[in-house]
Amino acid sequence: MSRREFLRQSTALALTAAAGLRAANAAEEGLSSQSVTIGSSLALSGPLGGAGSEHVLGIKAAFQAVNDAGGINGRSLKLAARDDGYVAARTVENVRGLLDGSQAFALMSCMGTANTAAILPLIEQAGVPCVGPVTGAASLRQPGLRQVFHVRASYSDEASRVVQQLVNMGLKDIALVYLDNPFGKEVVRDAEAALQAQQLKSVGQFALAVNGANAAELSAQVQAAKPGAVLLATTGSANTAFVLALRARAGGLPLVGLSVSVIASELPRLGAAAKGIALTQVFPDAEKTRLASVRLYQAAMRASGEERFGGSSFEGWVNAQLMIEGLRRAGRDLTRDKLRSALAGIKRLDLGDFSLGYGATGPFVASRFVELAVLGADGKRVS
Repeated sequence: MSRREFLRQSTALALTAAAGLRAANAAEEGLSSQSVTIGSSLALSGPLGGAGSEHVLGIKAAFQAVNDAGGINGRSLKLAARDDGYVAARTVENVRGLLDGSQAFALMSCMGTANTAAILPLIEQAGVPCVGPVTGAASLRQPGLRQVFHVRASYSDEASRVVQQLVNMGLKDIALVYLDNPFGKEVVRDAEAALQAQQLKSVGQFALAVNGANAAELSAQVQAAKPGAVLLATTGSANTAFVLALRARAGGLPLVGLSVSVIASELPRLGAAAKGIALTQVFPDAEKTRLASVRLYQAAMRASGEERFGGSSFEGWVNAQLMIEGLRRAGRDLTRDKLRSALAGIKRLDLGDFSLGYGATGPFVASRFVELAVLGADGKRVS
């Protein structure tokens, strides 16, 4: 097949798919007089399966609290969560199925950098609002994207905060360990830029397989580079495998990472190896009950039968608050256009000691909250 013929057929297929999505949008799928269904594609299995499963619990707890109080404008909220295993091609399949299959009115909390990048054209073409992608990639925060409403701060914000901490500690010769996928590659570029801005250098970039298969080999390479500290642009079970391997070789080497580097579901595997890891946090501590937002979150989780609290479920609960507020403001005569306008109009949503809001124009990002935490031996914050 010639290149021209390939492009012709690819374009025809894309137009056919887009036409199908426009038809789905016109029918306002996932909406009835009694309920509205929000769809999500995220990892419920694979390297981020624990984080995705906990994230869903937070959304469901928020939705249940609303439904127990009578719903929104006479409608109950439903969640249609689909497992993509952190594989972008499966994310596209899931989202296409949710939209073409009349299953979702809007989307939220789709997880992963490559995963979100893969569905952006579908979302924008179909005119389907998407709240709170679970990624901080700056490459996905473009002014022209009208349907995407980010919540968490960007990875570049996180990388700047981590590097500032390294400067404050007087640490130099930083090893950059990154997950060998679009997420890790983008974060390592952000980290290099932040290091250069502080006149620091890295001693090398080390690619960690998404499944962590090369963790032991990589830990030896990092140790051989004799770094002053290691910056983790990693996440999930692969990060756990690497940290355990490196701790066995160089237990006293300082480790710093992003908010996604150590996920709550991996803490039992990390055990005492978590002690001393410094991480950025893009949401308040989910166990800090002096905060009103945390008390509301924990109450909702308990009401839904969950007694475990953590960053992933808290992020799900926070994302749900923005979706809930958007649906409330959009009114009873609900359309996707009205929901998009309502979300864009949220200038300040106060959750109690933690506020969210969007600017007048895109990219729509609700928060730039970033703070640093250090983990104790039990995985809980000690500072």
